[in-house]
Amino acid sequence: MKMSVFVGLGLFSDLFYKQPLFSRPIFLTVFIGLLAISSAVAEFLEDGEAASMEGAKSFFLKKEYSLSKPYHGSWDFGGTTLITSEYVRLTSDTASQSGSVWCTTPVTMRNWEAHLHFRVHGSASNLFGDGFAFWYVDPSNRFAGPVFGNQDQFRGLGVFFDTYSNHNGPHSHDHPYISAMVSNGSHSYDHDRDGTHSQLAGCTAKFRNRDHDTLAAISYVDNVLTVSTDIDNKGMWQRCLRVTNVRLPTHFIFGASAMTGDLSDNHDLLSIKIYEVDYPKRSSDIRDLTTDYRNIEPSAEASEPEREHVDQPVPSRWTGFRIFLLILFSLIAIAAVIVGLYFYYTKQEENRKRFY
Repeated sequence: MKMSVFVGLGLFSDLFYKQPLFSRPIFLTVFIGLLAISSAVAEFLEDGEAASMEGAKSFFLKKEYSLSKPYHGSWDFGGTTLITSEYVRLTSDTASQSGSVWCTTPVTMRNWEAHLHFRVHGSASNLFGDGFAFWYVDPSNRFAGPVFGNQDQFRGLGVFFDTYSNHNGPHSHDHPYISAMVSNGSHSYDHDRDGTHSQLAGCTAKFRNRDHDTLAAISYVDNVLTVSTDIDNKGMWQRCLRVTNVRLPTHFIFGASAMTGDLSDNHDLLSIKIYEVDYPKRSSDIRDLTTDYRNIEPSAEASEPEREHVDQPVPSRWTGFRIFLLILFSLIAIAAVIVGLYFYYTKQEENRKRFY
């Protein structure tokens, strides 16, 4: 897309230099406007790509860590988890349930990406909860608890798909909400504040009660944590969060859990596919050959500061797709104006030559 935009700008530039001097200011003004809009289009499309797909990286499916139909293999199931031929249901749309799935094989990869194919749905239209979590944690942490069905004060990474706001009073983000937290075992997830004081970053994502597949990609590559989603069935990743300087050891395990309280939902997993990520190493990575990654303490450089909560805004009607269409039609309109001006001034020049 970016290449085609700049080729088009080059052609218009050629047209500019072929015009009479008196018409060049008009062409220059339109040319600058076209350049600005084309740059916006390129940026818009780049934002739609998952961070994990940037650069020359290779992805290798690791079946020993993955969960897919018929849901056999190295995974344990606990709590209210129900296994069917089509999905794994962590909780049904019933109050006070808690279910989990855990891979029994410790992860030896340094760089990985997890693709979650999931559905969260229920009969309620206004009040529902609580959500589910994806885990990369110490194997000793796989016990039922209050954090989306898993224990609190875990060691490792938790990515939370929170569907209900527990925060008292106004809050600064709409739900459902996706956030990430890294803990060394000494930090607690505070449900009363939706984890906002300990999260690394987060985003609003309307993944509940969709009529199509909902997907999430969680990438940990070169100490960078990235979470992306495809909840609009566009076949394109949208970045939710990206955090650098995240330190996670190897030999932790993958898992997922969900919980309902007084409010409930169905929390279904259709698959969890784990990929090993291979990417070009920097010269500075040579020193990592002597690092014992099993003994790294889970950490992140900083979490988001606790913030004041404000009223939830009314959702905008200007979705990303509508903005893209607006930019596209603007480009077409400007191109039409340029072509029209070109033929107009060419005709004027021909008439002027015939007159003389």
